[in-house]
Amino acid sequence: MLRLAFVGLCCLGSVMTTEAFAQAKKGDRDYAVVDLKNVDEDFYYQGEYYGAIGADCNWCGAATIGLQVVARGDGHFFASLYQGGLPGNGWDLSAREELDGTRDGDVLTLTGKDLTLKVYENGPVEVLDAKGHLLGQLTKYHRSSVTLGATPPPGATVIFNGSSVDQLTGGQITPGGLLKEGTEFKKTYRSYRLHVEFRLPYMPYATGQARSNSGLYLQSRYEVQVLDSFGLEGVENECGGLYKQKRPRINMCFPPLSWQTYDIGFVAPKFDQDGKKIKDAYITVLLNGVPVHQDYAITAKTGGGKQEGPELYPIKLQDHRNPVRYRNIWIVDLSDQPDPQYCYPCRSLLCDK
Repeated sequence: MLRLAFVGLCCLGSVMTTEAFAQAKKGDRDYAVVDLKNVDEDFYYQGEYYGAIGADCNWCGAATIGLQVVARGDGHFFASLYQGGLPGNGWDLSAREELDGTRDGDVLTLTGKDLTLKVYENGPVEVLDAKGHLLGQLTKYHRSSVTLGATPPPGATVIFNGSSVDQLTGGQITPGGLLKEGTEFKKTYRSYRLHVEFRLPYMPYATGQARSNSGLYLQSRYEVQVLDSFGLEGVENECGGLYKQKRPRINMCFPPLSWQTYDIGFVAPKFDQDGKKIKDAYITVLLNGVPVHQDYAITAKTGGGKQEGPELYPIKLQDHRNPVRYRNIWIVDLSDQPDPQYCYPCRSLLCDK
């Protein structure tokens, strides 16, 4: 479901745009970078690494591992180590190992329970055992979703393609042709297939809900979280989660300043003549091309969403005061289909009929 590409020194430059943004001072939790030209040295150590270790070790055997390195500001880092590969690309879903480390000059040293990892700018990563023996190296990669740049299918309504905000209320376009957070669709939809691409700013000093926060509010009621939760566990209030209601099956959040995708199939709840809910809404969500929710029944409104009811309200792109950017937004209206049909193999509204 994912494209895996080797990262060189300038690998991300093509997805950056120059934007004027009033930034807080470096060291402040509101410090946010939206342009690759303004990142700090730590940024180039952050990211995803993959490779095999132990191939030349007769007594331990070979193993494939994935590593996600997260910058925390001023040379401090957090990392997650995965058996089998990266989330969505080989990870066997066993418990991930957490590591902490600091950068000294051009080497970041991460320390785990049994391993020490030496990370160099843009890779490689040297994996050492407790005695300092080299077990192998990991290579840095930049993954991209297979739905990145998806073309609107016949019958779709283009909400935003960089040229106009006519389909939006309160929409603002940046000088680079991207859509700012804090807008909503003009038209309302009952059931639909939605494609959205988003880019999280680099906010190394922020944590939790303060780190690159936005959200897709479906019907202004149900929030699919947008957040920089790269390298974290992936819980109900992190990227891919149905806010405070259901965690994603797997944390598929990519590093900040990468373009990411949401592909969502949504079927509205049903109400009787008295306004009593007789059937929950249900949803399928693909984050970066990987299913994180499959035909899930949403039991109630989430977080600060509007109360459930038969009235329709617009889809919102939440403004949480962080410069999250959006592009390539389109929707296929399925409201005239009383019982949307599933298709094989994904059994979701996301498939082309």
